[in-house]
Amino acid sequence: MRKLMGFIVLWWALSLAMPVVAQTSARDILQRAAETFLRSGGVSASFAIHSPEGNSTGFIRLKGEKFVLEAGGMTTWFDGHTQWTYLPESDEVNISEPTDEELQTLNPYAWLSLYDRGYDVKLLPAESSAQYKVEMVARSAEAQVSRVMLWLERSGLQPVKFALTLSGSVEPTVITVRDYRTEQAYPDALFTFAPREYPTAEVIDLR
Repeated sequence: MRKLMGFIVLWWALSLAMPVVAQTSARDILQRAAETFLRSGGVSASFAIHSPEGNSTGFIRLKGEKFVLEAGGMTTWFDGHTQWTYLPESDEVNISEPTDEELQTLNPYAWLSLYDRGYDVKLLPAESSAQYKVEMVARSAEAQVSRVMLWLERSGLQPVKFALTLSGSVEPTVITVRDYRTEQAYPDALFTFAPREYPTAEVIDLR
């Protein structure tokens, strides 16, 4: 369930007869999407998750590489360096410093800036002419996420849906964005764990 917490949304289509151009165009779309996201200020998004383990919902707030994610019954804060994950059933918070790959499985928006690290990308025909669709396939068999499909609105390059297939899995986890809002005002403190709000929580430092 913990791996479910993170996954979310983006891309689309060029001619299969021009693979080199298609790859370049796919990367250009992802780069423009990343730039658009960074210019959006604070972002909030609610989403639905459909996975082999079951269905659930989540909510994420982001500012640059910082985020707060509520999904799978857990809350995760990331301030750009340190990550805190609160587990209510055990009343404990785990502190860690995630790798880029770990961030990709936790925060789907991380794919906007990390897509070119170990993945081949290409444009595919989308189901709607109003969307882009991009396929990302891991070059290494040891990658935690072996394949990603990303859908993005053509007009504003905003995320619509994404599907991530974990290594060793056949069925992907599909995340569909329900509500996406930009220009939200978030203080930096929002993205760090506040011990005073969880006075009984056991702190487990995994760094």
